[in-house]
Amino acid sequence: MEFPVNQLKRNLRAGKVQIGCWVSLGGTTSAEICAGAGFDWILVDMEHSPNDLPNIHQQLHAASGYPCPVVVRAPWNDTVMIKRLLDVGVQSLLIPNVQSADEARRAVAAVRYPPQGVRGVTTNARSNRFGRVKDYFAHANEQVCLILQVETRAAVARVEEMAAVDGVDALFVGPQDLAADYGHLGNPGHPEVQAAIGEVLECVGRSGKAPGLLNFNEAEAKAWIARGMQMLAVTSDQFLLARETSAVAARYKT
Repeated sequence: MEFPVNQLKRNLRAGKVQIGCWVSLGGTTSAEICAGAGFDWILVDMEHSPNDLPNIHQQLHAASGYPCPVVVRAPWNDTVMIKRLLDVGVQSLLIPNVQSADEARRAVAAVRYPPQGVRGVTTNARSNRFGRVKDYFAHANEQVCLILQVETRAAVARVEEMAAVDGVDALFVGPQDLAADYGHLGNPGHPEVQAAIGEVLECVGRSGKAPGLLNFNEAEAKAWIARGMQMLAVTSDQFLLARETSAVAARYKT
């Protein structure tokens, strides 16, 4: 059985803009609908959603019938959780709130087998098709797409060092947490926050890694793409459901 190639990683390295959708509702149907919508990637969230490892496993199955790479945001930069996510077949990981090169190196070590890292070894897991991918260990490290989330003032100050860490593929801005850390809770559009996002974009772009951002405003997202932002999350299942149901209800109330 052939090794599953990480298409998201390949596309990011080729400089292609990749448009994605956040999946937060914790259900297989939502994951499948979003995976089949035509996005370049979807992200199943474990940090701010009711997902645990069995949910992730089920949503990977639900999305597997579509040519849409699945990213999982781990709840934290935790070696044990990262190991378990990799074993169930996650190839692309977003690690939240990484603030230094040392923390970036810890994330890299977690996704790599020894001697390059500390990932625990099993020969029978969904990741290697239960032992059917015979050359899995020869290619596993290189097929993981590791994305670090920039969410604090400290991370912005060290983003160049973080981007220089071998094994990091992309740095992705979390605008809401970034705004909060700058003292503008709930206001990612504040000029100081926008300037910080622009600084991250420039630093990451110079490094040759992919810069990313979550922005659900179409005009703003397209403006960031025009400036060189490569990996954009432009909507979510939760966002769409909440707003569309309210909009439909309001039309019948007026």
